[in-house]
Amino acid sequence: MDSGSKIVSSESEELILVDTQDIETGHLPKAECHDGDGVLHRAFSLFLFNGCRELLLQQRGASKRLWPGYWSNSCCSHPRRGESIQTAAQRRLKDELDVTAKLKFVYKFHYQASFGEAGSENELCHVFVGTTDGVLRPNVSEIAEVRFVTASELSKELEAGADAFTPWFEMEWRELNQKYPDVLARYCDPDR
Repeated sequence: MDSGSKIVSSESEELILVDTQDIETGHLPKAECHDGDGVLHRAFSLFLFNGCRELLLQQRGASKRLWPGYWSNSCCSHPRRGESIQTAAQRRLKDELDVTAKLKFVYKFHYQASFGEAGSENELCHVFVGTTDGVLRPNVSEIAEVRFVTASELSKELEAGADAFTPWFEMEWRELNQKYPDVLARYCDPDR
């Protein structure tokens, strides 16, 4: 199996449970963290921009338990037991896209979102922005498709059909635009 289709995640990997202050409280397998209404755990979301100031979006793979086939931010996942957020973010970029990036932490927030009977996300999510001009090699076991969009194109798409996007992506993009426009201005197109 080549690296472009390598299995990089499993329902049995142990995630880091946290309280609402992001203090570690224990560990549970990923499957249990996503059952029912979910158990609060640590996560991260990455927003990567290219040299043309466009945002990388990914369409989640069809085999994903939660929100398969939905469009989302560049990369998102969880640190594993004993792993820092920064280490996990770089690991996941390599696992999913075969790239590295300079990342800047922007903010963290708690959200809970249910995907019908399949389960829920209940995460304390760390949001990062960064740039990469590396050659993307999406891992097809995780990602169905990738594409770059300008911020203005994305805003139009969200207005036209927000149900095509993951809920955390919509929340994070709105927060970045409303509370961190100066940060976004350093990365994305000026006509946003």
